[in-house]
Amino acid sequence: MRRLHILCAGNPTPTAERFGTSFVLELDDIPLMMFDCGPAATYKLAKAGFSPTQIEHLFFTHHHFDHNADYPCFLLARWDQSLHTTPGLHIRGPQPTAQITERLIGPEGAFRADLTARMNAAGSHAVYVNRGGVLPRPDPTVDVQDIEPGYRCDNGSWQVRSALGSHMEPWLTLLVYRVDCAGFSIVFATDTKPCAPPIELASGADVLVITCWDHQEIVDRDNVAKAMSGTRDVAEIAAQAGVGRLVLTHFCSGFTEPASLDRARREIGEIYDGEVIFGNELMVLDL
Repeated sequence: MRRLHILCAGNPTPTAERFGTSFVLELDDIPLMMFDCGPAATYKLAKAGFSPTQIEHLFFTHHHFDHNADYPCFLLARWDQSLHTTPGLHIRGPQPTAQITERLIGPEGAFRADLTARMNAAGSHAVYVNRGGVLPRPDPTVDVQDIEPGYRCDNGSWQVRSALGSHMEPWLTLLVYRVDCAGFSIVFATDTKPCAPPIELASGADVLVITCWDHQEIVDRDNVAKAMSGTRDVAEIAAQAGVGRLVLTHFCSGFTEPASLDRARREIGEIYDGEVIFGNELMVLDL
């Protein structure tokens, strides 16, 4: 089974329909992977039918709040619901992924009081034991690493590689990820604007997931092109990389209007002739 679950399909502006960025990748029998953890991602993970304990790998593309704001909630919920049999959590992302994690659940972390109470209170012990836990409740531990472009993780049946995107340097580093598994490949490029490394990494991929902020005319007019891609940009990236399907997220609310959406499809279709999908929250795509 190969599926992409779009948990959050928005941008920094909260709307009733979308907010932030987060995806879950379901590939055959390998552990579930989560990419970014935007606002309310843990709640939307549950709405999609998953428990936080099912996520074994979390990759951050970058550390804007619309991509990481629900990270403390995810960490705490996963720890709280875990038992001694729950697989460990592996977290990778650009600097300061490790520092953020330490400041959340470390010995002096922001949520240390919550953790201390749950590890020591009799009522919390009862809930944990009734769930199947064995006392004492362990301190939360995760395998977290700051990674750089060129990172490679090869687990035999699947592989993850990273490349440098272009977004808001030098203040934030944006990583693009490619996952390969059993002849299938998907690339998460999120907020990058056009540049060589993401195109090279996405070469020949089956699916490219990327931000499309707005129509190219608007992106250029408003100088958003300094940070993100518009309709022509994503089409050129997809065409140059030769990807099979293009999944767009993080776009402005105007794309929800039928006429605007049709225009966007036409603009992209002038350059890229593959399948184009405009992502919605809780959308499930069979891959």
